[in-house]
Amino acid sequence: MKKLILHLLFILVCACSAIAQPEKNPKLKVFISCNNSWCDMQYIRTEITIVDFLLDNIAADVHVLITSQGTGSGGDQYQLIFFGQQQFKNQTDTLRFNTDPNITDFEERDLLLKYIKAGLVPYIIKTGAIDQLQLQLKSKDSTGVSSLPESSTKDPWNYWVMRMSSDGYLNGDANYQNTRLGASASANRITNELKTGMGVEWNKNKSVFDYEVNGATEKFTVKNHNFSLNHFLVKSISNHWSWAYELKYMQNTFFNNKGRVFGKLAVEYDVFPYKDVNNKLLTFSYGVTARNNRYYDTTIYNKIKETVFTQRADIYLSLNQKWGVTSAGFTFQHYLHDSKLYNLGVDLYSSVRITGGLSFYFAFFGGLTRNQIFLQKGNATPEEVLARRRQLSSGYYYFSNFGITYRFGSKLNNFVNPRFDRSGYLSEE
Repeated sequence: MKKLILHLLFILVCACSAIAQPEKNPKLKVFISCNNSWCDMQYIRTEITIVDFLLDNIAADVHVLITSQGTGSGGDQYQLIFFGQQQFKNQTDTLRFNTDPNITDFEERDLLLKYIKAGLVPYIIKTGAIDQLQLQLKSKDSTGVSSLPESSTKDPWNYWVMRMSSDGYLNGDANYQNTRLGASASANRITNELKTGMGVEWNKNKSVFDYEVNGATEKFTVKNHNFSLNHFLVKSISNHWSWAYELKYMQNTFFNNKGRVFGKLAVEYDVFPYKDVNNKLLTFSYGVTARNNRYYDTTIYNKIKETVFTQRADIYLSLNQKWGVTSAGFTFQHYLHDSKLYNLGVDLYSSVRITGGLSFYFAFFGGLTRNQIFLQKGNATPEEVLARRRQLSSGYYYFSNFGITYRFGSKLNNFVNPRFDRSGYLSEE
């Protein structure tokens, strides 16, 4: 018995010594947060193996916050903020890069990886792992020969970006068939001082329902189409102010809209400079709109056509920070000829990392609708209600989802094992 106790004490002393002994060159601990952009974490972990990727932001040495915004050319501008923590506290750096609009997902993934590596270098060096780095600080042309940086060139398109698309689908079964066709085209030009564009869009939808009534097969067909043509311009005034106008013509059978022409003039103020859009945005906007409406059927206000004026005010807040992302929007709009005809909308979203592995997310949008002056006069048939052939009177609308997640256990997340990830076999019911 005495020998057994001595043996156990020896094992315990050895174990404690192993735990107490610090690593000679501990790996850099990294936490990556992609708030409003997609990151292929499996690829990142595979290509960067000299650091430890954690699932706990608090325990990390470096917290990498990655955000992105669309650019005028159709690409994206990525921003990577490297927040130093623990022994690297107060060491923060920011990197930005733009992607080509025609870049593939593979190329975009590689470019993002390149900037993550570059941003981690100053931290990795201080951990003593510099001997594991491979740096190449020279530019190369397409043939691999070193070259001088290219001088800036003039854009032959003058920053105009054109897009054209068409789509369609067909689905059904023995009792239902649905066909949809659509096409669109647009031309946009975006610079720091001016944003302008024009576009056209057309969609047609047809649904056929077969059902039995007293032993006989009945057929009910729903046809809807919409068409729109618009032009807009946004002009920068300063780092905080801008103004805009929009002209638009549209048709929509679902909304009893045979032809609508409207013009809008608005101003916007951003509390923070527009250049900080990746991190924070708080805007106040106000605009006035003139509308000339023509309807397919007489409305509930006995109108077949009318000209009306509205005013609208918006508040929008967006925050991308280490703790997560939050956005909120509030909209109020009403017709000037009758203050009882108004619309109030709310849009909320938040994904917050409370602490460690505890996270909470919440999304909600909805509002009050008291301005449906386009509604058709008369009651809708049961078929029109069930098939949503036309817009019905409704005083409100809403959608919400929320949840909370908690993760505990191992904080390390370096291993990559993609087996059965995409086959769906393991989730088959």
